[in-house]
Parts: sequence; C-alpha cells; structure tokens
Amino acid sequence: MIAFRNFALRRGERLLLSEVDIALHAGAKVGVVGRNGCGKSSLFAAVMGEVEPDRGDIDLPKSLRIASVAQETPSLPDAAIDFVVSGDSQVHAILMAERAASAAEDWDGVAAAHQRLAEINGYDAEARAGRLLHGLGFRPATHRMAVAEFSGGWRVRLNLARALMQPSDLLLLDEPTNHLDLDAVLWLEQWLQKYPGMLIMISHDREFLDGLCTHTLHLHEGRAKLYTGDYTSFEHQRAEHLRLQQIAFEKEQAERAHLQAFIDRFKAKASKARQAQSRMKRLAKLAGTEAVRAEREIRINLPPPARLPHSLLRLAAVDAGYRLGASAHAGPSDHEIAAEGDHVTILRGVKFALEAGDRIGLLGPNGAGKSTLVKTLVGELPLLAGERTAHPDLVLGYFAQHTVESLHAGQSPIDHLRDLAPDVATQDFRDYLGRWQFPGDRAFECIDGFSGGERARLALALLAWRKPNVLLLDEPTNHLDLEMREALAEALSDFDGAIVLVSHDRHLTGLVCDSYWRVADGKVEAFDGDLDEYAAWLRARGSNGGGEAEGKARDGGKDKSRAKSGEATAAKPRAIPDYTPRAQRKGKGR
Repeated sequence: MIAFRNFALRRGERLLLSEVDIALHAGAKVGVVGRNGCGKSSLFAAVMGEVEPDRGDIDLPKSLRIASVAQETPSLPDAAIDFVVSGDSQVHAILMAERAASAAEDWDGVAAAHQRLAEINGYDAEARAGRLLHGLGFRPATHRMAVAEFSGGWRVRLNLARALMQPSDLLLLDEPTNHLDLDAVLWLEQWLQKYPGMLIMISHDREFLDGLCTHTLHLHEGRAKLYTGDYTSFEHQRAEHLRLQQIAFEKEQAERAHLQAFIDRFKAKASKARQAQSRMKRLAKLAGTEAVRAEREIRINLPPPARLPHSLLRLAAVDAGYRLGASAHAGPSDHEIAAEGDHVTILRGVKFALEAGDRIGLLGPNGAGKSTLVKTLVGELPLLAGERTAHPDLVLGYFAQHTVESLHAGQSPIDHLRDLAPDVATQDFRDYLGRWQFPGDRAFECIDGFSGGERARLALALLAWRKPNVLLLDEPTNHLDLEMREALAEALSDFDGAIVLVSHDRHLTGLVCDSYWRVADGKVEAFDGDLDEYAAWLRARGSNGGGEAEGKARDGGKDKSRAKSGEATAAKPRAIPDYTPRAQRKGKGR
C-alpha cells in the first residue's frame, strides 16, 4: 500500500497540492488526471523521492521496486535490445560479470554467472526484450541498431520498453502513449492489463484510461480526490457530486438571503436587536458549501474558411516516398528499405481525393506510410509518380508530429502571429490569443517557459489563424490535456472544411472521423469498419506493424532533409507557414 498523509507539495512559491490523504492498494491501476500544471508530474517526482513534500508524508513499503520511464536517452553505442535488457538490473549485472569473466578467461566466474542466470530465469531476458520492442513497433532487424542511430521519437519508445523490462511492484508512466501510433497503443494497453503490480499513470487519452484504470485520481485546485472506476465512471461521479454541491449551494444561498433580509429589516429596532444579532452570528459562522466554481470551459474556435470549393485536393496514381538526397539515414529501418535508383517508394498507386466536409481518419501499422501520405498531400514530399491536383483556393492547415518542437525559441505568442501577419494590429493579436487561453500578458511571455500543452495550443492557434479549408493533422493531441482534447474534438466536429487525421487517441478519432482509410503494405485503401474492427484486423494480421519504411523521414529523416534545401523543402507550398527556428532558417534564402 502507498499512503499520502496530510501531504502537501510546493514548487517554488506555488502550492500545488495540500491536505492530501489517500491510500492506494496493491494491484490498483490508477489514472491521474487534471489540467496541465495541476501537479501530476510533481506528484510522481515526490513518489520517486526526487522532491521533498512541503508537509506530511508518503508511506512506501521499504522493499518497493519502482519503475519509471527516463526522460532522456543519451546517444549510446549499445544495441537497442541490450539497452532494453539493461532495464532488468539484476540480469544486466550478471551478464556484465559474465562478459568480464570471459574476457579475463575466468571460467569459474563464467560458470557462476551462468548458474546465477539459470536461478533467476535470466536466459529469457533477451526474448522478453525482443517482444517489448516488437510490440512498440521495432522490426526485428532494428533490434541490433545502436541507440545513437534512433531519433528522438523512437528513443522515447526505447525508454518505455526499458521501463517495462524492469521488474517492479509499482510502475509510474507519464503520458506513455505520446509518440506511439494507434497499434502500439493497443498493444501497450493489453500489456499493462496483465501487469501484476500497482500502476499509476498520467494520461490524457480517455480510451486508454477506460481500458486500464480501476481508480481515477483527480487533481483540482490544490486538492486530490480518489474515485473508484475508470475515467468515464469518474466523469459520472464528479458530475453527480457537482450537481449535489450546486443544490446545497443554492439552499445555503437562500438561507443566507433570508437571514440577511431579517438583519437588514430589524437590526435598527431595539425590540428585535438581539434576534438580529443572533442571526448575524449565525450568518458569519455558516461554513456552508463553497460556490461551485464553474471551471472555465476551454473552447477552441476554428474560424470558417474564407472560401470552400467542393473539390479541394486529389492524388491520382501517385507513388509516394523519398528522394535519397532528401532523406536521412537515421531511421530505425533504413537498411531494410530497397532503394530504387535515386528514391525509395513507400506507397504505390495512391488514389485519394478530398472534398468539402470529408472527415477521414488514417489507420495503419507503425511505419506503414501514414505520415508519408500526409506529407504528400501537403506537398512537402515531391511525387515519385502520378499527379497531385489542388484547387487554386486551397488553404492547408498542417499540424505535423514535430510542429510543437519547431516553434521559435525565445519568441512570444504575439511574435509568432506577427511572423504570419506583420501588418495586423497588436490588439487584434491579443484578442485572438485570448480566445486560445493566452490572456493578458501571457500573449507576450516567452514560450521557452511554456508547458508542452501550452505549446501545442499555440501551434493550433497559429494553424487556425489562416482560416484553412483543409486540416491535415498528424498526432495533434500529444501534450494536450483531456479538457483541451475535448475542446479540439468539438471544434473539429463543427469545422466546415475537410479533415485528414492521424491520431492514437481513439476517442478523438471516433468523434471526428466518419470514414477511415487504411495505409498498409504499400497501399492506401478505404477501410469499411470502425476502430474496434481495425483493432481486430491488427490482431488477425499477427503483428504490430508491417514495417517501418517511413521511419527515416518521420523522425530521423526530418533534420537532414530540412538542412538540405533540396527538393522536399522547395516543394512546400507557400501557404504552409514554416515553424523552423529562425537560426535554422537563415540558410534557406528566406
């Protein structure tokens, strides 16, 4: 059991949590929810002993083994599978001892190491690590690649695999589904359902929470309340609690009004003075129920497109992929891709059309080509064959997986908007940013101190500023909290233009999309089914991903392709704002 007793936590001068008294029992799977900045990650840090409570205690069993995902991965020469195996520190230590003994020709030491491995069932460590890597989207041929060869998004997956490899009684996961595709999310959910220890996770993916959680810990306005059940159950319980609270508040307010009316009427009369005084004391002592502070409802307003032609964008007999001169070698499976002359083809014979009102969700295994298709629609990747036809009034709103990281360091939200529209009045910018929850001076603050959720919100605001009639969204929910995700789903549902969405958030995808296209095995084709049927198709397929053919451009390929101002960069339509930091833009002729 883990118990928080009169626990309070402060970061700097800000009191995040106070008067927390909660007990979590073995085997519980707890989802920690609340707005960005409410103290979720700080609570994790306190459990791990990285920060001291401001007051109170956390009672942890002395022998408790805690596993968590590292925030960074150094550029190690170790093979990916060896890096994951090292998560099991006991097995890793024995393997290191065996290697040292073998190098020193200490055969007794080698024998002792092998005996110890047999005692702890350590011989299956590499097989377990391989299964974790496979489940998270790494093809077998990539398992021996050096950690240093993987890009940032794939290193996040390596860290997750290493944490899952570690024997533990308590597993702490902070946004584990970020940087995962839908099929990897489905696999992770199934793996965690079988995890025997206590799981505490921070997640803004409500379907993921519903699939796992036995309890929900809600952090709100410095307090923590534990609810039994998954996220949907929590929502119902909280709604009922707020309803009863509102009823009690209204009853209290009626009593206060009655008492105040009596006091106002009779406090000046000597015959009633004592009664009035009594009622004044009673009014002052009314503990009552606090007014239900209507949580400010975050709304996203996507402005209607200035023009909305019926036929917006079309691909005809398109082969999509990468020119070898405009792609990098850092992807996890580059050495497996068959080059064809000066290019690599990932998708063949694509026929795809976008019309006003289309809401299309792209489904497909890791690396099958979803991001490749989106970049081809954008015009960021030159066609290898076929034709891309765009209406003259087409205005694209493109949110890429790395858009948030590409915001300009050292600039404010106003600076970002001024880059897009130099002649617009500052007050207009302030009014606009206020509607995106950057009120007052927040519009002038440097984004370097913004949270991931605030950066994602700013990126969406910049996208919406131009009033696009087509939205191409590649994992737009990373870093967004549940409230922002709900607001985004509502806004996308009301959007008049066309939408193409790639997201591991099943709740968002299910709400927004009314048709699905499957990207797999080099083909793009309509998928006649829902998300549950897609999950069944994945299971029947017998693997978590049919390949990572596009891995090099999705993560590792982006840096080199941007650095070379070659065909991919030149092919970007002028309608798409470039969020590359200014220091990197100087050499692009801008």
